Amino acid sequence: MFIGILGASRVRLLSPDQFCKQNFVMGKASEAGFGNEMYKILTAAALSIMLNRSLIIGQTRHIEVANGVWVGIWSTKLKCNIFYNGSQWFGRVESGHEIIFSGKYPFGDYITYANFSFTLKEVKQLWKKNDCVGKYGRHLIMRVDDFEKPSETNVLCGNWKKWKQPIIWFKGTTDAVAMQFFLKNIHVQMKKSASSLFGNTEVLRSRPNVIGELLRVMISPSPDVQNAVNSVIDGGRDPHLAVHMRMLMNRSPRAVDAVLNCIKTTIAGIQQPRVVLVSDTPSLVNDLMPKLHGFTEVLHFEYKKFRGNISGGSVGAAFRARDWGPAPRWVAFVDFFLASRATHAVITGAQRRVGTTYAQLIAALAASYQLDQDHGGPTNFSFISSFQNNLLRGGLQNQVGWGHVWNRFAGQLSCHSQPNQCALTPVLPPGWWDGLWQSPIPRDIRRMETYGVKLTGFGTIDENRLRGYCKAKKAITRTIPICVRFKCS
Repeated sequence: MFIGILGASRVRLLSPDQFCKQNFVMGKASEAGFGNEMYKILTAAALSIMLNRSLIIGQTRHIEVANGVWVGIWSTKLKCNIFYNGSQWFGRVESGHEIIFSGKYPFGDYITYANFSFTLKEVKQLWKKNDCVGKYGRHLIMRVDDFEKPSETNVLCGNWKKWKQPIIWFKGTTDAVAMQFFLKNIHVQMKKSASSLFGNTEVLRSRPNVIGELLRVMISPSPDVQNAVNSVIDGGRDPHLAVHMRMLMNRSPRAVDAVLNCIKTTIAGIQQPRVVLVSDTPSLVNDLMPKLHGFTEVLHFEYKKFRGNISGGSVGAAFRARDWGPAPRWVAFVDFFLASRATHAVITGAQRRVGTTYAQLIAALAASYQLDQDHGGPTNFSFISSFQNNLLRGGLQNQVGWGHVWNRFAGQLSCHSQPNQCALTPVLPPGWWDGLWQSPIPRDIRRMETYGVKLTGFGTIDENRLRGYCKAKKAITRTIPICVRFKCS
């Protein structure tokens, strides 16, 4: 919907009286971990559909010098001519070089965004051009709702369709959970809008691939990243299978053995299977590749041998080493778009955490590429989690992270002490109430209570208690005036 009626190409051409009535949703992300940050933008896109608002994607602020050399990310901690990138001081601008401030979308060096969204800068310019304040008395105000503050957020108790502020920013939405909270919103309008987007919450495998479809229309690899992906495919067939191993610098023989078993199970019946390996631990890929030779064709992006030009270099790589591995961070984007070319399945495995936001996004995008137009669903595509026995010993109770797909099945009802699992996994991670026989751990039951949700060990919730919580809850409204310095009039 935000592509057509609410897309920027149409909305920016509206007459002043029509434009000044428009509403927006802000998607704002930093350049931290790709999975978590991309979910912030995807949540905003989903919310814009639910609320019939246009989408704004917030830009980061970069600094360049006149010759176009990228120096750093704008910070209030700038001192003289030394630049701070959020983690370290670096760089110097020589005398006589002009400093240029430029806005980029998050990860804009590696991702190309579709042009149906606005920037905040453009909305402010249009607000001023159409004199929305002077002629129509409508000030550009942004209402902020922080999902990470359970006592303040209105995600379950507020009717967002009635909010009058021109811009809404749903803040702190680092995974697929926050947007699905609207499925339990006490207002019928909100619940119906969420249900029309996310489908039947009781049948996990039948739910629409919302995240994948949003990804497919919103982003594509930058030309340089696409060249790197093409260098691996090398004119051949797309890989049948993508395997992502998040090891956080660890080398676990159990994880490797479990994923090998899962690969063999998954490729059974495929003629001349092609498997692409991606990981934050390059040494693990080197260990795994020889074990696959002989019955698969193995693909992997060897960034040290790549001679293409990818902007951004390796600046800041040390800062994110534990999340991204020792490779420059742009390699994670090449791996992401390479893995999303898988035609048959995506397998996720790890030392401690399976089904990360990064792997979820890979699987969602890959599934959307395989959409069967005739049948309306993915054709023979699977998202699979590979568990080794040290993860299964306690029935997944040591899985970490709030929004990962298997947390809801880690409690007392989970299966303990299995040697391994090769488990079919929902492409859209479920909410905390999607179907009976979930088994959340006590920590997450307590966390849900802070949002007003009484969650049982079987995964059911008390609807009456939620309504009572909302009735007693004090409504909190946080707003930010956007047009003070610029006046927008």
